[in-house]
Amino acid sequence: MAGMLAFGLVLVVGAILVVREAGRVAKAPPPALFDPDDAYDYVVERLTDEVAATLTPADVRRILDFEVEFLEGKRVSGNGSGTDPGPTVFGGTETVTYIVERSAATGEVYLPEQVQAVVDTQIDYLRGIGAIGPAEDAAGESPPT
Repeated sequence: MAGMLAFGLVLVVGAILVVREAGRVAKAPPPALFDPDDAYDYVVERLTDEVAATLTPADVRRILDFEVEFLEGKRVSGNGSGTDPGPTVFGGTETVTYIVERSAATGEVYLPEQVQAVVDTQIDYLRGIGAIGPAEDAAGESPPT
């Protein structure tokens, strides 16, 4: 009898903790976490056929890496410490120009249109995970997994 009472008490305490934590998360959701591998998978799967036919997966990875490098230079990405960099326009001309020039410096040549397509698709990913804008895409679908 005492064992059943102890088991019941553990269940009640567990339920209380779960409900409290769910309420806390609902009020203040945790910050979106950017995973470069998830972003890469998302972009590769969703590039238009025209762009996908002109870029290898390694090209997509390189473009995404240069975009992260650009954003780090702007102090946009990081661990949440430090100063607020202020508003940043994702995927703008400055981003594309940086990636095209940085790629050319490493011996890879991409058209601005190719880079823009990759960046635009990554912006869809960032919206999907709630890193920018609402945490759903334009079609109202759930974030990518």
